[in-house]
Amino acid sequence: MKHLTILFLVISILSCSSENKTRIIKKASEYYPKEKAKVLMVGTFHFNYPGLDVVKVTPENQIDVLKEPKKSEVNELVNYIKKFKPNKIAIEATPKWNATRKLKKYKGGEYRDQRDERFQIGMRIANELKLDTLYAIDANSMSDDIEKLDSIYTKKLYKDFDFQNDDPYRKMTLNWYKGEDEIIPKTNLLDYFKHLNSRESHLYGYGAYLVGDFKLDNERGADILSFWWYNRNVRIFRKLQKITENNEDRILVLIGNGHAAVLRHLLESSPEYDFVEFDSL
Repeated sequence: MKHLTILFLVISILSCSSENKTRIIKKASEYYPKEKAKVLMVGTFHFNYPGLDVVKVTPENQIDVLKEPKKSEVNELVNYIKKFKPNKIAIEATPKWNATRKLKKYKGGEYRDQRDERFQIGMRIANELKLDTLYAIDANSMSDDIEKLDSIYTKKLYKDFDFQNDDPYRKMTLNWYKGEDEIIPKTNLLDYFKHLNSRESHLYGYGAYLVGDFKLDNERGADILSFWWYNRNVRIFRKLQKITENNEDRILVLIGNGHAAVLRHLLESSPEYDFVEFDSL
């Protein structure tokens, strides 16, 4: 009996010690509100193939979202995204694009023949959910500002930054991009978007900028990336913060998947937002 009493005392002391430790040590998340604004990031390829990206999609791998079967697949994709029930929609566009003005015209029947995903997905969902505003959150990068201040320095900095190099990881990345382009015509769009917006896809999409010209001259490539590409995305994130009003907001962000890869990291790290996985709807 004496041994049992001692055992119970030891267990009680250990239990109290554990409880005290629990009370003392708090998770970082406990210092912030549990309810946060929710963001559904929809990374996409550009439906109208403007040819502005470094890697161009060859004609045989381009799809037409105004024709079957992709037209019906867009319907399925739109209906899936609507499950999120956003109260705000943000798109990859600058203020000069006049997104809300275009939305008003779209409601009147215009732009229905435009292949651009901003019309086919963003504007269409805004119209069907009876939203009157479309937020343009794209931004220029700090590199544009620096070039205006010192074009000679900028020209010297960007020497040989042309995405043409012998880094084997750059070649692997190009093969990955090519493989992605080839499966789009053969794959259901909703299935492809679930693949495109997966954690793995975003992680490697982020990493694609950490090879190739990133390795120029010690830290020069890193300097370029930081105030050209990364800076543009943190500015986009800042614009997202500006349109967020409270923790009840449900914001749909429709943007090129290269941006989505960086924005995922920012959103998951931010104490203000809950990042909603695309395939969780």
